[in-house]
Amino acid sequence: MTTTTARLALVGDRSPNVVSHTRIPLLLDALAERDRLVLDAYWIPSEEAAAEEGAVRGFDAVWVVPGSPYRSETGVLASIRTARVAGIPFLGTCGGFQHALLEYARDVCGLTRVAHAENDPDADDFLIEPLACSLVGHEAVVSVEPGSLAQSVIGSERTVERYFCAYGPTRHLDTLRAHGMRFSGYDEDGHVRIAELPGHPFFLASLFQPELSGDGSRPHPIVRALARAAVEHATRAAGQPV
Repeated sequence: MTTTTARLALVGDRSPNVVSHTRIPLLLDALAERDRLVLDAYWIPSEEAAAEEGAVRGFDAVWVVPGSPYRSETGVLASIRTARVAGIPFLGTCGGFQHALLEYARDVCGLTRVAHAENDPDADDFLIEPLACSLVGHEAVVSVEPGSLAQSVIGSERTVERYFCAYGPTRHLDTLRAHGMRFSGYDEDGHVRIAELPGHPFFLASLFQPELSGDGSRPHPIVRALARAAVEHATRAAGQPV
C-alpha cells in the first residue's frame, strides 16, 4: 500500500530558542513511524509569506506555529486567510490561535481596527490583550464542548494542556460567534482557549500548545488530526479515494 505524502506549510519565524520549533521535527518523525502519516514540511518565514502572495497555496495543510511577535503580522494573516478561504486544513497554536482570531475579526467581521496588544501596544481597540495571569510555562484544564471538532479530535470533554503565552482574546468574541466562528474550548474561568470554523474541512486553533505534549514520541491528537486532514487533502488532490 502506497502512503500519500502531504505538504505541510509551517508558518512562523523558526528559532532554536522556541521550544515548539525544536519539537515539531520529532512529531513529524513520530507521525510517519507510528501513524503512517507522512508530511513533507516546509518552513515559511512570516516575511516571506508577506512578500509572496498565496505563499501557502498548493500546500495540503498550514500550521501557524508559536513564536510571536512574528516579524510580519501581515504575512501570518495572509497565510491564515488563504487557508481559510481555500479550504486548506489549518492549525494555529499559541500565536497562531491569536492571529487566526485576528484575521477572522478583520476580514470576516469587518472589525478592521482591532489589534494584537503585543504587535500594536498603542492601538485603541484590542482583540488580543495581556492575560490577567500569564500562562507562560503553565498547565491548565480545558473544557471541550461536546459535538465540536475539538471534542471529536481530542476524544474527551476535559483535557489538561500546556501553555507558553501571555496574551489571549478578550473583546468582540460575540461578534466572531455571530459571524460563524465557534469557540469550543474554555479554561476553568470561562476564557476561550479553542476556536474552530464549522463548514471548513479542518480549521482548529488553540491557545495552548499541543506540540509540547509529552516527549514528542506520541503526537497529541490535535497534531495527529491535522496530519490526517493533510493526507486526505493530498489524496483528494491526486484523484485517489480517501
